[in-house]
Amino acid sequence: MIQIIPAIDIIDGKCVRLTQGDYNQKKEYHSNPVEVAKMFEDAGIQRLHLVDLDGAKQKQIVNYKVLENITAATKLSVDFGGGLQSDEDLKIAFDAGAKQITAGSIAVKNPEKVQDWLTRFGKDRIILGADTKAGMIAVHGWQETSDLSIQQLMNKFLPFGISYSICTDVAKDGLLQGPSFDLYKQLSEEFPQVNWIASGGVAEFSDIERLDQMGVYGVIVGKAFYEGRITLQQLAQFNS
Repeated sequence: MIQIIPAIDIIDGKCVRLTQGDYNQKKEYHSNPVEVAKMFEDAGIQRLHLVDLDGAKQKQIVNYKVLENITAATKLSVDFGGGLQSDEDLKIAFDAGAKQITAGSIAVKNPEKVQDWLTRFGKDRIILGADTKAGMIAVHGWQETSDLSIQQLMNKFLPFGISYSICTDVAKDGLLQGPSFDLYKQLSEEFPQVNWIASGGVAEFSDIERLDQMGVYGVIVGKAFYEGRITLQQLAQFNS
């Protein structure tokens, strides 16, 4: 059964959502991320995708206190991403309670560093953030596009045992127009050894059901929940 992973995106310590990664298209949903996390936990949800958008912009961890507060107040298994660039960033994230970290831009800019993390921390603690823009990998909060395809990126890490990847189609993110089903089907077929986590575009409960039927490992749910298009009760069905 598909893993339901709600997203909390943080700017200035508050729960927000961007549209297509655009910091100028920001909407604040809640001033207290810990309360939001507790709400997810109370519904039986076990995982959380926490994104430090300030960190993504500044290229270093910023909102680690939010992570610390959430992991202290809940038993949620939190994966944390956004600007993690150094061993020190990873230490801060893990010390603050992250079960996993998402390596995004750093995987493109310094693949050897992420390969080293995989070797040292193990494949269960490192998620590859593979965000695509017109087929190419986008970095630094999607503000830049690299010259790497998602296939080229994956091939850098398969020999090091990468087994989790969050893939976002930037063109779909925050638009509530449905996920890139064809992309996830293609990636699942090309890289069956990877647990693919779909992100971006989920608009209604049927999108999650379809991804589940496709055998996708997990799905990140953000704007559709915050806009009231998917309920906590619906999400909780997958955790019962």
